[in-house]
Amino acid sequence: MKNKTKELRPEEVDRIVEMAWEDRTPFDAIYNQFGLREQEVITLMRREMKPQSFRMWRARVQGRKTKHLKNRAESVDRFKCSRQRTISSNKISKR
Repeated sequence: MKNKTKELRPEEVDRIVEMAWEDRTPFDAIYNQFGLREQEVITLMRREMKPQSFRMWRARVQGRKTKHLKNRAESVDRFKCSRQRTISSNKISKR
């Protein structure tokens, strides 16, 4: 993990955090794009977030079927909710 996170640019870390927060983005997509497994993403999130924010994220992600491709329903065919706003630099963009 330490070697992989040292290789990540700040933009990549921001994108991983963004993808991890999205309910419909599975950990497999993060692994395919950045090579980080679920436990490595959890470690990165713990390092990058405030303690309370990390606890909220963990409570939300734990047991969520959409974060794991093998548990997700066949009807879920996209990574983001159609009503979700775009996120840039970990801040919600104003419309």
